[in-house]
Amino acid sequence: MRNRKTIVIILCILLVIIFLPTVTVGSDIFDETIQRSPIFWSYDRPHDSSYKPDYGSIPEINFEDPPTAFDLRDVDGRNYVTSVKCQSGGTCWAHAILACMESNLLMTGNWEKAGEKEEPNLAEYHLDWWNGFNTFYNEDAPDSNSGLPPHQGAHFRIAAAYFSRGEGAVYCEDANDDTEYDANWYSTPPNRFDDKYEIFYPNDIEIFDIGENLENINLIKNKIMTQGAINIVFRYDPDFIDENYVHYQPPDSPLGPNHNVAIIGWNDNKIVPNAPGRGAWLCKNSWSSNWGLDGYFWISYYDKYCCHPYDGNEWTAAFKDVEPMPYKRVYYHDYHGWQGDFNISNKAFNAFTAVDNEILSAVSFFTCKNNVHYQVRIFDEYKNGELLEELSNASGIIDFRGFHTIKLNQPVNLTANDQFYIYLELSDGGIPYDRTSDVWGYTIKSISHPGESFYYKDGEWHDLYYYDNTANFCIKGLISKISDLECNNNNIIWRNIKPGSKVESDIIVRNIGESFSKLNWKIVSYPDWGEWSFSPDGDYIYPETGGEAIHISLVVPEEKNQDFSGEIKIINEDNPNDYEIIQVSLSTTKNNLQFNLPLLRFLDNHMNLFSMLQQLLDIFN
Repeated sequence: MRNRKTIVIILCILLVIIFLPTVTVGSDIFDETIQRSPIFWSYDRPHDSSYKPDYGSIPEINFEDPPTAFDLRDVDGRNYVTSVKCQSGGTCWAHAILACMESNLLMTGNWEKAGEKEEPNLAEYHLDWWNGFNTFYNEDAPDSNSGLPPHQGAHFRIAAAYFSRGEGAVYCEDANDDTEYDANWYSTPPNRFDDKYEIFYPNDIEIFDIGENLENINLIKNKIMTQGAINIVFRYDPDFIDENYVHYQPPDSPLGPNHNVAIIGWNDNKIVPNAPGRGAWLCKNSWSSNWGLDGYFWISYYDKYCCHPYDGNEWTAAFKDVEPMPYKRVYYHDYHGWQGDFNISNKAFNAFTAVDNEILSAVSFFTCKNNVHYQVRIFDEYKNGELLEELSNASGIIDFRGFHTIKLNQPVNLTANDQFYIYLELSDGGIPYDRTSDVWGYTIKSISHPGESFYYKDGEWHDLYYYDNTANFCIKGLISKISDLECNNNNIIWRNIKPGSKVESDIIVRNIGESFSKLNWKIVSYPDWGEWSFSPDGDYIYPETGGEAIHISLVVPEEKNQDFSGEIKIINEDNPNDYEIIQVSLSTTKNNLQFNLPLLRFLDNHMNLFSMLQQLLDIFN
């Protein structure tokens, strides 16, 4: 009997060993990466579910009603979703956010324009290690050992701070291992900076709320259709998901959220058991393609946390205009980005000292509310409590709260060691600022110094340091990489063209500037004779793009036997001194007969031969 028991125990152990890599939750298969480390956020998040902040009104935006079903993997035959990954640790937030950025890169074509051949595969574990909020690294307090545990969760503002500093998102082949794990950098942190890294930058991150009664659902659908996948948070639990991988957490459940994914589509007619109505989002998970519906699942429109804010933190976010980092330097004092709303004043400025002779072309900042009017001004001097000598400006309305990059109306030439001042005024919500903060019970230490950030109150400027000696405003200055416009052909010649006919030609524009500099080119003038068309007449390119062809089409004037000349001017929109002139000349024939045969064209161009021939004949006669 004892031997039989021993054999049974051994068999049980063998079965456990064999089937351990395929432990299931809700009939969903996990692999060994998920088995060896947490798949969800792994520490408690104290929260107050009754907290409902006022984010301001949603702007009125006109767009067509979205279809009843949509899938980013098949938009008129195009796929705007990258491959499913298999996360290690509690890094779902990094996988979901970068999945959204990858989707936007595909949708805009910026990935291809950057000269990339493989599909986007941004480095989740660089974001996870170097976000600046964990015990591994905090630039503001490198020796404090305070912060979040690495690999165990984060949220939108943490990622946004990292992106806004220009440290990521990183693309590097060394980060990837040609499997769904891509775990090369999980156990051992990569370099913070490396010449091999290509950085991709989201110019805007917009934050949404579906509304208590789903009143903003069409807005979110429209953003998915036009900007790509959207990041969300929810509570995954085996009790909330059925055998068809349809998830629904009821509103009376006390469980808080624990997982991030990316919405890639929807179906209004999807039946969701126990939900108050039909309809569900199609989501990309990060638990391998062996899980769920080849790595995907559905979540009800009515799920408790899906597309809703949670405890004042932003989770439903779209990443807009992601592109190769066009800036070579970011001036900032707010290492941790948006950690609070400064409501004492709606006017602030940051003071910076230029480290080189360079061009300030844009600024970035956060907004706390929707539908905010902004005013940016660049000053050369701050003296006796006044900002003096305005150098440039920009103003407008920002529809959605979040992170925003604004181009200046006129780039500013900075001189090394000179100070410059970036002023920001926001119409609502106060000024977002960085400070020592508490994130889910963990202290994130920030530092500041006198003379960095100022706010306006009671008719004068005050140094923010003396209000909070850890605080700085989230106002950044962006230094452009230098682009350089070049054309392959500076002359276009059309000879002996039939009046009223159509002629065509092509020229190639190139960016021969700094690596990954962004050249915004545009045709600004061309001759006033004939009917001209250009395709395209403006665009943007990187050096890595190679050349871009401009197809020129001209309907020839009706005048016969005429010579026409003029020029086409192409400019670098970010540098008015960088332009190309294409000389154009055209001659029309004397009659409406267009000579196509080589001999006839030769005779037409050498009519004087006929008079010479007649003279020779006269001599011999």
